[in-house]
Amino acid sequence: MKTDRVDLALLLAGLAILPGCAVGDDVADASKGGDERNGAYDAPTDWWKPHPESGAGYTYAQVSGVVADNPNRIIVGVRGDWTSEGEERPNSSNYILVVDANGDIIENWTQWDTTLAFPHQLYISPYDPERHIWIVERGGTMKTIHEQILKFTNDGKQLVMRLRDPNPIERQGGPVARDNPNPGPLDFGQASTMAFLPNGDFLVGDGYQNGRIIRYNEQGEFISEFGSVGSGPGQFDLIHGIAVDRDRRIYTADRRNNRIQIFTEDGVFIEEWPNILDPVGVYVDESDGVWVISATLNRILKYNRDGELQTYFGTFGGTRGGFPGGMARPHQLSVDQDGNLYVTGYDGPWLNKYTPKPGADPARLVDQPIVLN
Repeated sequence: MKTDRVDLALLLAGLAILPGCAVGDDVADASKGGDERNGAYDAPTDWWKPHPESGAGYTYAQVSGVVADNPNRIIVGVRGDWTSEGEERPNSSNYILVVDANGDIIENWTQWDTTLAFPHQLYISPYDPERHIWIVERGGTMKTIHEQILKFTNDGKQLVMRLRDPNPIERQGGPVARDNPNPGPLDFGQASTMAFLPNGDFLVGDGYQNGRIIRYNEQGEFISEFGSVGSGPGQFDLIHGIAVDRDRRIYTADRRNNRIQIFTEDGVFIEEWPNILDPVGVYVDESDGVWVISATLNRILKYNRDGELQTYFGTFGGTRGGFPGGMARPHQLSVDQDGNLYVTGYDGPWLNKYTPKPGADPARLVDQPIVLN
């Protein structure tokens, strides 16, 4: 019996030092509840502000593009304004807004209201010391704005490059529906996305009607292209995201084919990652994480470079309401130098800001954009 009591005492002592097995007052320190809706991030309340003329019934249309210049200057692309009846406002404005760390508007690029109609996605090349602002403009019917790629000075005061479709045709087609078999260098089929290379070259995903990736040099001159419309290897059904990894492999979000396709820098097909629902963006970070935005799932998913799912976060947050961080058809993401994450809510319409939780696992956080040698 004496031996039994000693063994029992030793057993209890061992349990007391095991993680998660503490007794007594320590139980109160255990984490309870929570649903991981925002993953390793917190989302500030009321960060995105109402339309400046909300008192007159105006709201923002779709919030489609975002790029963080720095933690106190975030550039946002909006598809103009809606009336209280939910219709496009004649002579819309508010296409490019710049907000500060508190979500307050500090700039409004109204000087470009006659140039823009649908700033689909926004970018800053990580190789550009002047940090020009790039806009993929999908065009608009109400104002007859052409499809174009626009490059502005960082302050938005000067337009320094313009690749403009000279003769846009809405929903252009060919012998095969949505296929333009012989597009010219600027014959865009609603281009949607961009990526950059260290030498100044850039890639354009083209896009909604055409099924090709175009490469231009730093001066905007056509170099090469690859792809066509379809569902086979190397074909696309709505290219909606492009990224390049440290081996210069090109990742493409092939949206309606529900997959990511990967190519060499020269456009040779390598492989596909199937069964990724509605991928609208792909982003490779400095830690080699491959982050994919799923619009239908309202999630941000992380894969390794072998295509294996590592983690994800995000859930539907309603439209014109919801909860802080709630997603509503996410469309583009950007990360600032402090690690804050910004995700557009196309159907919200709003821009979400996410700040890393104290002590968050770095593997669950979107890192800085990759910079190639």
